[in-house]
Amino acid sequence: MRVTTRLATAAATIAAVTALTACGSLQEASDAAAAVADTASTVQVCTEALSQATAVFDPGSPEQAVDQAHSTADRLSELAANAADTTVNEALTALATTMREVTLDDLVLQPAAWLEDKATRVANLTAACT
Repeated sequence: MRVTTRLATAAATIAAVTALTACGSLQEASDAAAAVADTASTVQVCTEALSQATAVFDPGSPEQAVDQAHSTADRLSELAANAADTTVNEALTALATTMREVTLDDLVLQPAAWLEDKATRVANLTAACT
């Protein structure tokens, strides 16, 4: 009987170790899948954000350019809310703020300064996305 008990105990131990190893492997696979999903999400957010950020505004109509900048800011804020990566989120939020705060005076009186600020924010976003 002792041999049978030892064999049963050994078999139960092997089964438990195998089950725990399988759970660990499943968790690792789940974590890897989540990382891939986050990366795919970040790529999508970055692609859309950079497309929005590099849109050319109509220089002949500053009023329309301001409206376009504000619309772009809204879209960038939506994208920031969906960004899984904190660095991308922060870069999107900073760019959205720049776009949202632009005024007619900025585009008429100081267009170079505003464009430089926007270019810096786009460069930061590009760096965060790579």
